Amino acid sequence: MCFGKRNGYRPSGHFHAKIYTGPVSADRESPMARSETSPSRTQGSGQRPNACCFCWCCCCSCSWNEDENRTRKKSGETKLETISNCEACTKPSVEEMKLWAQSFDKLMKNPAGRNVFREFLRTEYSEENMLFWLACEDLKKELNKSAIEEKARMIYEDYISILSPKEVSLDSRVREVINRRMQEPSPHTFEDAQLQIYTLMHRDSYPRFLNSSIYRSLVQGGSRSSSES
Repeated sequence: MCFGKRNGYRPSGHFHAKIYTGPVSADRESPMARSETSPSRTQGSGQRPNACCFCWCCCCSCSWNEDENRTRKKSGETKLETISNCEACTKPSVEEMKLWAQSFDKLMKNPAGRNVFREFLRTEYSEENMLFWLACEDLKKELNKSAIEEKARMIYEDYISILSPKEVSLDSRVREVINRRMQEPSPHTFEDAQLQIYTLMHRDSYPRFLNSSIYRSLVQGGSRSSSES
């Protein structure tokens, strides 16, 4: 069954959608799909991603994370597999990390907080929610019409299509809105869907994140470093 007919999506003269027939090979995969790899694609690859600035959970080469890495090696603990293309950010203070527990909004407005939360979502196999949210934020900043159409197409294929392995959970009303807006894509095409996924992460994943070993270890490690200095 073709992609357009199954989803009710009809391309206009300004927008040409490709028939999506399932996961594509690495050499044909879109730039967004390659840069933001789903958990199933990343696990077991053995490749080290590019280093970013905030890396307790993302990279193993940042200087501020060396003590944590040495501790893990001594204790024989295994570190969660790294995520590619983490957002660039500075090392958060203990006070800053504690603010993440005050509200989900404060966590999501902080690049370092988003990186840690993204790592947690990855352990729950729901990283696509954060990837979709970030892709929508990127689309909102785009001004070029052709770039908007291309990014909207990639977001649709990667996160909205029911044939995508990274499909996010949306209700039928929101899907219908997206299908209408895709006739003339704009920076706000996925606004309703982005809000729904934001709400889902807030209500479902955020409470578990605050009780997770990922967040608790990060705060405790920062507190020990502060007291020792």
